[in-house]
Amino acid sequence: MPNAVIKITNLRLRTYIGFNEDEKKKLQDIVINLEIHYPANSLCLSDHVPEALDYKCITKKIIQHVEDGRFLLLEKLVSDVLNICTEHEVVTFAAVTIDKPHALRFADSVSLTLQKHCK
Repeated sequence: MPNAVIKITNLRLRTYIGFNEDEKKKLQDIVINLEIHYPANSLCLSDHVPEALDYKCITKKIIQHVEDGRFLLLEKLVSDVLNICTEHEVVTFAAVTIDKPHALRFADSVSLTLQKHCK
């Protein structure tokens, strides 16, 4: 059975992230990249919609969680998004990278990646 890999690239959202006083008061841009693996069974490969992983639903959950949340650490935010990506029982692996642009004065961004093998 082939392995399906869903990639969502450069999902740009805004949230409160950081523990400095100015970070707690101001929405900041973040950029999310994720990869989700699951077995592509014969039903989803033959257009049987209920057997496919609903990446739109996953993305909506991520957007709501990020935009409604407040996070002190990038690690917590990435962990939360990774947990949303692995909620469905068919997921075998997921990786999430979140960039915090302009977090450091002389860098384009700071990013953190977490990965999780399921089953």
